[in-house]
Parts: sequence; structure tokens; C-alpha cells
Amino acid sequence: MKPATKYIHAGSHPDPSTGAIMTPIYQTSTYVQEAPARHKGFEYARSQNPTRTALEEAFAIIENGKYGLAFSSGVGATDAVIKLLNAGDEVVCGNDMYGGTYRLFTKVFSRLGIIFKFIDTTKPANVEQAISNKTKLVWLETPTNPLMNVSDIAAIAAITRPKNILLAVDNTFASPALQNPLDLGADIVMHSVTKYLGGHSDVIQGALMMNDAELREKLYFIQKSCGAVPGPMDCFLVLRGIKTLGVRMKAHCENGRIIAQWLRSHPKVAKVYWPGFEGHPGHAVAKKQMKDFGGMLSFELKNDNIEEAKRVLSSTHLFSLAESLGGVESLINHPASMTHASIPREERMKNGLTDGLIRLSVGIEDADDLIEDLNKAIG
Repeated sequence: MKPATKYIHAGSHPDPSTGAIMTPIYQTSTYVQEAPARHKGFEYARSQNPTRTALEEAFAIIENGKYGLAFSSGVGATDAVIKLLNAGDEVVCGNDMYGGTYRLFTKVFSRLGIIFKFIDTTKPANVEQAISNKTKLVWLETPTNPLMNVSDIAAIAAITRPKNILLAVDNTFASPALQNPLDLGADIVMHSVTKYLGGHSDVIQGALMMNDAELREKLYFIQKSCGAVPGPMDCFLVLRGIKTLGVRMKAHCENGRIIAQWLRSHPKVAKVYWPGFEGHPGHAVAKKQMKDFGGMLSFELKNDNIEEAKRVLSSTHLFSLAESLGGVESLINHPASMTHASIPREERMKNGLTDGLIRLSVGIEDADDLIEDLNKAIG
């Protein structure tokens, strides 16, 4: 089945009682049982909910996996993966990642004895070198937030799999429409569903997808026991959002390409971070493992200082100054003071995330209007 068809029909089954084509919102906390421990597959809504079950089926289908699990946020999904580990275990992960993930790793799980090694994962040899006999997980983000670095999932999977090390990939920036890490050898795919899967800036949610039944049971146990589950209304909204994922991502990619090329030619722009450029260091890998290059990009002005960046950030009208990404509307963001403020400045600067970096989530508005908005703001 082609992706566009999968997005429309994944997890969708006509309601047996009414024939409703959309999955109903089962707004209930508990379920009546015929006798103790004898029920129709549902006991308590933290453990299962029919709306969530339909969504989790959809998650698996759109990532070409066997199993999907829904969480109350992307951080909640990430949290569940790290809870597979024990004190003393090591995680090898990228040094350019979403600030919320960095905060979770360093401020929560480091205190509990889990060791995190932050490296440049764009070179598989670095990953292999960082692995020790204590390494239990490699965590990749590709493309990365916000510098758009690209890691070779298949090459890194070839390193981790023989060593029985889990490989988890944050696929939020690409979405299943552009990249399918399970097909490339990953064990777990994580999404901040809030972004492209929901697509309309109206829901907070996370997801994990996998193929291994034992791994699914371990993660389901954590999901049920720790309780970071989404409500049925949120699940309904994401089921609705997934149906238009294919057409939305085509528009995001086309607008992203137009805006990236325009910014690169602007006399006041020093650098544009977008993997679709042939000169991007990760372009060849992105071209190999992605279907297109997405609507996320970052740029720096030639007058690279935080005050000039703030002036631009406060001068747009169609690009709304806000955190998050992946909605139909365009957003502009200042990572250093917003999404990545939890990362110490010296760490940010060492990895190339300057105070003047501006990140764009290019929406699906008319590209000419977006260019006019940016042109006025940059001046």
C-alpha cells in the first residue's frame, strides 16, 4: 500500500455499532466487566482505550512497524525508552539534540546513575569508538534540532545490532512521510506527535514504534505503570491529523525548499542550515535515507549577534514567534533562549548553536507571502 493511502486508512475501522467512518472518542475512565477478570479487552483507561488502540495501530502502520505506543508527550515517550535501562548503563547520543531531551538526560536520568556520552553521530566511526561494554542504547536525532545535522541510520544500525545495543531514532523532523528508521535497522522510533503527525498545533503527544514483541511488552509495561498516556480526545485529533500527513508534508517540503534557496541568496544571510543543499555535509546521507528534505531549516545573519536576531524574530507577522514546529502555520524560533535554553551556553557554542541562530518551521502558506514576510523582517 502506498504511503498516501496508508495515512488515510491506518487504524481506521468503521464503528461496529453505528458504522461511523471516524473512530469514536471513547471518553471513559473505566469499563464494565462481565465477571472479575472477564472483559472485552478493556479494563481501565490508563491501560487501554479504544481510541488510543486505533491510534497505536496507525502509528505502527505509518512507520512500517508491527507495534505502536502512544504517550502524553514526546518527552514522555523518550522517558519510557530510558526507563528500559539500569543505573550504570551508558547511552551514546548526539551532541546536537532537542533541548528538552538534553534536559531529561542530564537533569533527571544522570542523577539516577545512567551515563550519557554526547558525541558527533554524523560520523558512524565516532559512535563505534564511543561504545563500551556498558553501552545499552544509541539515541539518534536525524535531522537534528536545530542544526539539521544528518546521521546515517543504516550504518549505525550495522554497528549496534551485532552488539545487541538498542538503536532509537527521534524521527520528529522528518516524519514517516520522509524517513522510516525501522526499515533502516533501528529498533525504536520516537516521534513528538505534537509536530508533523498532529500537524495543526492543537495537541501534545508522543509515540514509539517498534518491531520486536518483547521490546513492545517492556515499553507497554512502562507506559501502563508510569501513566504518561494521552487522553482519547488527543488520540482522535492525531488520527485526524495523520490522514493529511502526505499532502501536508509535500507542501512543507516544497515551501522549505523555496525558503531555503531564497535565504541563501539574501545579502544579509550568512549561512542556511538545510540538508537539501548539495553543499550540506549530510546531503548525501539525507538523499539516501530520506524521500525529501523537509520544512525545517535554520539560518544565521551576517551581523551575527543576539540583538539583531531578536529584532528579526520580533518583526515577522506570518511567521509566529513560538516554540514547537510542524504545524500548518509557519513558526520562527530562537533556540538559544527558547527550545535549547536548558543547554549550557558553552555546550551550545561548542556544537555550533550560536546566540544568533534562527530556526524556521516552514508552514504550508503561499511561499511568496512567506518570503515577503521574511524579507521585511530581515530588512
